[in-house]
Amino acid sequence: MTDNTASSSTAASGSDDGVFAAFMELHRGLPRQSPGSDDSTRHLLSLCGPLPERPRVLDLGCGPGRSALLLAAEAGGAGLAEVTAVDLYEPFLDELRAAASARGLDGRVRTVRAEKGALPFEDGSFDLVWAEGSAYILGFDRALAEWKRLLAPGGRLVLTECEWTAEEPSAGARAFWDPQYPLRSTARNTAAVQAAGYRVLGTRLQPDSDWAEYYGPLGERVRAAVPASPAEEAALGYVREELAVRERHGHEYGYTGFVLAPVTAGDGDRWRTRPEAPADAAAVRAVNLAAFGTPLEADLVDALRADAGAWLPGLSYVAEGPDGEVAAHALLTRCRVDGVPALALAPVAADPAVQRSGAGSAVVRALLAAAREAGEALVLVLGHPSYYPRFGFAPASRFGIGAPFEVPDEAMMALVLDDSVPVPAGTISYPAPFGV
Repeated sequence: MTDNTASSSTAASGSDDGVFAAFMELHRGLPRQSPGSDDSTRHLLSLCGPLPERPRVLDLGCGPGRSALLLAAEAGGAGLAEVTAVDLYEPFLDELRAAASARGLDGRVRTVRAEKGALPFEDGSFDLVWAEGSAYILGFDRALAEWKRLLAPGGRLVLTECEWTAEEPSAGARAFWDPQYPLRSTARNTAAVQAAGYRVLGTRLQPDSDWAEYYGPLGERVRAAVPASPAEEAALGYVREELAVRERHGHEYGYTGFVLAPVTAGDGDRWRTRPEAPADAAAVRAVNLAAFGTPLEADLVDALRADAGAWLPGLSYVAEGPDGEVAAHALLTRCRVDGVPALALAPVAADPAVQRSGAGSAVVRALLAAAREAGEALVLVLGHPSYYPRFGFAPASRFGIGAPFEVPDEAMMALVLDDSVPVPAGTISYPAPFGV
């Protein structure tokens, strides 16, 4: 199995060998075997942070190797990555070997024919494990669990997963996906990531153009195909159905890239998180003053604390350093969307002396977990679009939620804590202390 979109490849693999062979032949020679682009690969790579000068990279479900070739040329400080590319379909590996040789990369790209659930590699063998469009072969949760052992200390796992982007997927979309590969929301997948012992360094919802790079050439091939056997006709049927569903329901699902790092033993030890205590008010104010350099956010916290309709006991959290001093603070207060209760995350502050040390992330994660435990369903934040997606936030506009003022779409974000509760659409109403 290679890294095709989960639906038709799963269906074809469940049929007889002739149909599966015909299905794979339909994909042979195409530039991509799943939605993607060089831009998306580079963006996900940029979210990994620093890698060794000559990183050891494992590309799982490499197909004909578009990502493997880019990673070999661009991953790591020296751009001298050593890539091991794995696929089960030998013709794709043939294509990759030829392309690597033509680019002078054959010495740095090694191909291995293997099952992704039975990989012949030692623990800690790779600095970067990459899986675009192929985690579904094991299932997202199993991939997270089994591939972690392959990462060296400081290693990164990058994988993409097809997810629901619609709050309430239609019956037609579910009829296609549920029997083959049930999709989940970003929030549920982020929860699975955290339960598997990873922290999210960044995410990217792949744009529609990434689907066009895959489906465009595939659609042309399907339209020109003249089946010569029942197996070829069946394979064409699977792909035609997939293309038709995407055309009708493509606004309801999409691929999201996750950039992950395993949580190490020390990650949770440095910062102790807990609810704010009455004695913390001065320290919380001091952290906000230091973090923002003006009294606006510190004054906002004080005003929210005095607003009985906004303040929620137990949803103001601090992170303490080893010395017991408050090092970071995050606050959730009551807001509404079209009259329905929700939470506003603001402000989030870390003392400048500990910024980029994980204190802010630790306190946000703890606060969101407390909100989920308290039965809250929806959190909204206006913040940096490269920071908050690591916690599972996505553009609020996907849910039909908007701010009461002009704001870049990508900066107004929402996190669904409880998928069983309908997400309200409408304009956010903030507590009076926000002044909007």
